[in-house]
Amino acid sequence: MYVEMCGEKEYTECDLTAKAVQTNGGETQMFKKILALALVLSMALFMVPAQAEEAESTFPAIAKEDLKIGMIYVGDTSDGGYNYVHDSALMQAVKELGMKEDQVIKKTNVPEDATCETALRELVEAGCQIIFADSFGHMYYMEPIAEEYPEIIFSHCSGFINNGVNMNNYFGRIYEPRFLSGLAAGMRTQTNKIGYVSAMDNPECNGGLDAFTLGVRTVNPDATVYVKYTNTWYDPTIERQTADALIDMGCDVIAQHQDSTMPQVAAQEKGVWGCGYNADMTSAAPDAHLCAPIWNWSVVYKTELENVINGTWKCENYYLGMQEGMVGLSELTKNCVEGTQEVVDEWTAKIMDGSFDVFDGEVKDNTGAVRVAEGERLTDDEITSINWLVEGVVVA
Repeated sequence: MYVEMCGEKEYTECDLTAKAVQTNGGETQMFKKILALALVLSMALFMVPAQAEEAESTFPAIAKEDLKIGMIYVGDTSDGGYNYVHDSALMQAVKELGMKEDQVIKKTNVPEDATCETALRELVEAGCQIIFADSFGHMYYMEPIAEEYPEIIFSHCSGFINNGVNMNNYFGRIYEPRFLSGLAAGMRTQTNKIGYVSAMDNPECNGGLDAFTLGVRTVNPDATVYVKYTNTWYDPTIERQTADALIDMGCDVIAQHQDSTMPQVAAQEKGVWGCGYNADMTSAAPDAHLCAPIWNWSVVYKTELENVINGTWKCENYYLGMQEGMVGLSELTKNCVEGTQEVVDEWTAKIMDGSFDVFDGEVKDNTGAVRVAEGERLTDDEITSINWLVEGVVVA
């Protein structure tokens, strides 16, 4: 469901028609290679303004009262995480634009398989003029449908296919608030052991893990981050069991790259602390939760819907960060140590004014090799294709 990459040299080995590969339970090596080119290509679109300027809208304006919106979710909107924040953001945008809730037709629990094609066709038949999907693997089913219906707009989260006509992509620099959450975790830990429950051993997940660890070690260079991979985006039972295992190892802060709140619930019940993801998870773990990197998908949803209504929609991609309000950090809770707010504010200001980027050098990997030299700065496509773990990370 999230963007993942494989090296550019792997492109000739990538079967970009491999839509039969499913990512719900665990990813094969082939799928990891498929995604290598993903963000390399998408960043080319994201980072070249001239392309966006050349992409003129060919879609007529649609009165907002006549607009029908389709939305495909890979999970349930009640998950308290990934799908929940997408749904909340879309409905917020609809409300702010003065539209009615029943103008949105939702398809939930749509896996990354042929079920997605069926869901897309149902939304087309229902008369939707713009259709969103929130999971990476949906892209392979959306692409041929978009070609079949060029008069309909298709917008996909975290993918890389932009057909230049009616299908684009959107994602963001979540590594920025990941770094900030690491500051809070590094200041909170007493054992100097921090656990990280991660969905996949892939660039998207590992880039976030690296950013988090860089934040941890900025304030606490003696701390170690122990990661365990669940090989699933959403399985509350496995997420809980993995968090428990890390706590049993002596980790007293539990961070996560998972869709449910269960790692935070485990932290609450075991008397340690935690950093959630996707949404503010304080309500699930009021005595444990420190903060969470969060998404504000409404920045994209509102913009895209406004453009459809105004007849100004263009087939351009969105890749936004804290400066644009796409990503951020939830409010720090009472569980943070004294002084955390001041430290977070200091580094937030540096990110916002551009004087600091999370992967500014020098950065070493966990073998001691220098990956980013002093004075160098990784580009967005390099960050989203990271296939190494920073110094201070141990795979448990």
